[in-house]
Amino acid sequence: MTPWTNRPINALDQIKALQNAVPVIETDRLILRLPLIDDWAVLEPIWTTDRSIHIGGPFTPEAAWLDFNQLVAGWVLRGHGALTICTRDGAVQGMVLLGHEFGDPDPELGWLLTEAAEGHGYATEAASALLPLCRDIYGDAFVSYIAEANTPSIRIAEKLGAVKGTPHPRRTDDVVAYRYTSKGGSND
Repeated sequence: MTPWTNRPINALDQIKALQNAVPVIETDRLILRLPLIDDWAVLEPIWTTDRSIHIGGPFTPEAAWLDFNQLVAGWVLRGHGALTICTRDGAVQGMVLLGHEFGDPDPELGWLLTEAAEGHGYATEAASALLPLCRDIYGDAFVSYIAEANTPSIRIAEKLGAVKGTPHPRRTDDVVAYRYTSKGGSND
């Protein structure tokens, strides 16, 4: 019994209900779904190797795990968060997210790929598929925070209609907000 409802509680049913509340988005080649604990073995090098240079890394394994958890927790705290990018055969390729991390002034459309996933257009496809949800929730009030040296991510953001805005006010590593607008112009 839960003390606040006087009804029996089935924890597994509540976990499944929460998981089922997270959208699954499908494209021609990809499935974007709730991150699972088993995904971590594939995703962890995104944070703990030199691949993370544009997101403030490499991180310690503990810091990487905490950042991953923060992105996933967004679903409970804000109603949006990270989705694992999988190919149709179920292979994990990375993550795409609508998140709002600590210290960021605006919510962010972001993507993180494994090394093997780069160069296949997965980030563009996944972010494009998540874009309608971003617009439904935030209208034009979201960005992609991208380090100026990360030209592949800049190309993706521009392809999706973002325009270069202002530097991130709390970061010192040349991170710029690429702002999405319905008019294609800058709001900064």
